Amino acid sequence: MKDCFTIGEISKLFDINTKTLRYYDQIDLFKPSYVNKNNKYRYYTLDQFQYLETITYLKELGLSLDRIRYHLNNVDAEEVINSLEEQNNIINRRINELETIKQRINNKILQIKDFTRIDLLGTIRELDFDDRHVIELKNSIKTCYDLELSLRKLTKMSEKKISLTYGIVGVSISKENLKARQFKEYESIFVMIEEEKYHKELIKIFPKGTYVCMRFNGTHEDAKIYYEKLIDYINEKGYEVIDDSLEMELVDPSLSLTKNEIVTELQILVKK
Repeated sequence: MKDCFTIGEISKLFDINTKTLRYYDQIDLFKPSYVNKNNKYRYYTLDQFQYLETITYLKELGLSLDRIRYHLNNVDAEEVINSLEEQNNIINRRINELETIKQRINNKILQIKDFTRIDLLGTIRELDFDDRHVIELKNSIKTCYDLELSLRKLTKMSEKKISLTYGIVGVSISKENLKARQFKEYESIFVMIEEEKYHKELIKIFPKGTYVCMRFNGTHEDAKIYYEKLIDYINEKGYEVIDDSLEMELVDPSLSLTKNEIVTELQILVKK
């Protein structure tokens, strides 16, 4: 047929899968101009090219097929503008979400570079921190089972998802047990958060101040001897422990191949 094109030819001309063209026909979005009754071949005409171009363009802008079909069957410039503005708002929200994810990734890269510094392992440092926001679950933790169970509970504490990949997860020993040199039981588990997007009642603030800190290779099971060193240091300096400890695995275990690659840091807030 003169000036007619098969579905295969349209597929090649517009780089659209034939299955997609058949689906467009099925949902009455873009139907062939003519269907051969004998062999059921679909044929399209030149005057349909602009129609298909419009469908492709609107689809690339992110409009749903239902919305595209509606606009093509009810041509109204104002409604098209409204749909495009709505889509633009969706795109802007997505851009903001991607910027947040990008920032988290960049922060994680910087963290890993810092956390894997071998020269800081086993060194006691006094570091000043600003207020830090966390989601905390008060729960007695004595075993690995308790730890994993508490971690699962922690992730369900808020309607908003708590990221355990980008956030630093840690546990705390009460200041009373620190002073009594009892390092086997943890009082709580927490995850640091980068945005204040959670319910205020769920958020705890680790206060601004000077923390006596030490990093080591290993996990919670290896922490006792390093707590001993920190408490000895604090006593020798004449400092006072004024809050629960912070014990954090700085490099996510899922990113580490061996136990020697896991870096844990202890932090104890003190008053000089």
